[in-house]
Formats: sequence, C-alpha cells, structure tokens
Amino acid sequence: MSLLYLLSGSFLGWGLGANDSANIYGTAVYTKVVSYRLAVILTAVFVIIGAVIDGEKGIENVSSFALVNGITLPYVSFLVMLAAAITVMAMTMLKLPVSTSQAVIGAILGHGFLVSKGDLQVASQFFLAWILTPIGGMLFSLILYWITVKWLEEKLTSFKYFEGFIKWGYIIAGAFAAYSLGANNVANVFGVFLVDPSYIKLNIATLLGGFSIALGVITYSRPVMMTVGKGIVPLTNVTGFLVIIASAITVYIYAKIGIPVSTSQAVVGAIIGIGLMNDYRLINLSMLSRIFIGWILTPTIAGIVSILFLKIFI
Repeated sequence: MSLLYLLSGSFLGWGLGANDSANIYGTAVYTKVVSYRLAVILTAVFVIIGAVIDGEKGIENVSSFALVNGITLPYVSFLVMLAAAITVMAMTMLKLPVSTSQAVIGAILGHGFLVSKGDLQVASQFFLAWILTPIGGMLFSLILYWITVKWLEEKLTSFKYFEGFIKWGYIIAGAFAAYSLGANNVANVFGVFLVDPSYIKLNIATLLGGFSIALGVITYSRPVMMTVGKGIVPLTNVTGFLVIIASAITVYIYAKIGIPVSTSQAVVGAIIGIGLMNDYRLINLSMLSRIFIGWILTPTIAGIVSILFLKIFI
C-alpha cells in the first residue's frame, strides 16, 4: 500500500487551511489589529497543537462513518478524499468560505450511495451540526455583544492601553480558535484512511493532518480571509474580537463532541449576530447569499465528483 494514497488527504488539508482556518484572524487582519504574517504563523502553530492534543475523537467518528458507507480500502479512500479536496479547492478559488466537513461527508456519502450503503440516518448527526454551527456562532456573538457593548465597550475604548489590550486579546482568542480548528477539523484530513488501522496510525494521522492544514494557512489563506473580514458586516476592533471568541467557543464544543464542523460557518454566524445586534441593514445580503449557496453546493458537488471518480477508476 503506497503512502501516495495519503496525498489526497494532504491536498484536502491544504485546502482546509487555505479556506477554513483563514477565518480565524480574518477580522483581526481586516481591522489591522494583527498583521497578516503574524496571523498565519499563530494559526499554523496552534492548528498543529490542537490537532495533536485533541483531534483523535473526531478522526474516529469520521472513520466510523466511512466504514458504515462501505469504504474499507486505502485506494477508495484516496479517490473519495480527492473528490472532497477538489471541491474545497474550487470553492477557495471562488473566494468563498466553505465547509470542508460538508465536502468530506458528501464525498463519503457519494461512495455509500454508489454501493447501496449510503446511510442518511447516521449522517443526520453531521447534517444537524451544519445547521447548528452558524446558529451557535450567532448566539454566542449576540450574548458577548450584549455584555460587552452594554457594560464594557465605553470603558474599554477609553482605557489608556486599549490598543495593546485589544491586540493581545485578538492574539489569545485567535490562538484558541486555531487550536479548536485543529482539534476539530483534523478529522477531515485523514479520518477516512483510518478505516484500515494498519495503513496509518492515529497519532501519525493527527500530526500529518495538522501540518497539512498549517501549510494551507501559510501559502493561500489571504483571499478568503479578506472575504470574511470585510464582506458581510462592517466590523470594529471590539466586534471583530467578539466574532473570533464566539466562533472559537462553537468549534471547540464540537471538537469535544467529536463532530467535525466548519470554522467558516461559525464565523459567518457570529458576524451575522453582530449585524443583527448593531444594525441589520448593514448585513451584505448579496455576499451572504453567495456563502449560503456555497454551503448547499459543497456536499452535493463533492458527492457527485466522488461517484464519478469511483466509476471511472474502480
């Protein structure tokens, strides 16, 4: 069994880093509180740490779902992950924040339907998470906005060392968000390959997955970062900080549950929450509709591409 099979997972990890993890410091970079260079370095480092320390539960969950859908061989895993990776890359080139989790689950279901083992009941836990993730991000941002703006913002902004305080707040919150992303989303990178435990060990999968995501962060994260940072709702230093915290809490909760979710969805939900609390008329509905369309198309396209690859090469 060739290690070359892992390239499709690594490719998807790279796309995940370029797309999903770009959202961690998108608001900080756009508001110029944190430089782009510092943002990608911090994200890359803490993604790897999160993947290694807290990524096992999600990997095991994705691996179990792949087995339920009839995936048992490494070369099949390779084709399924290649379909997911190409889907994520296409969305990234369109500068749309996309859910890598949706791409992976869609590609796995494509194989399941092809071999008459597609299990929508088991998949329902993932479908529910796709709905609840942006809602969770929105609810946490609403709560944080209400507390901060109502009780603290005036005091914070008049504080002599406000700029330094908010910068370090961004850095710490972003590090937590990056950790949560690595812990949660490393399952998307090599989880499918764990259907054969002799092919790759769990601890190696978490480490390589973390490095794959980090590489995507460093090399190609700027386009989506700018979309999320400025494209939906105008953000201040304070509200941008709240978006990072709200999305990080949401993703970390799912990391502990073991269900991979999208940082993009959590961030977008948090930004919408800020828009609703501040002035709903400021929400860029055109950009929002493009993002929602991307979320709908991602699992569908990944599933179709997966079926096509499997039909052609198997």
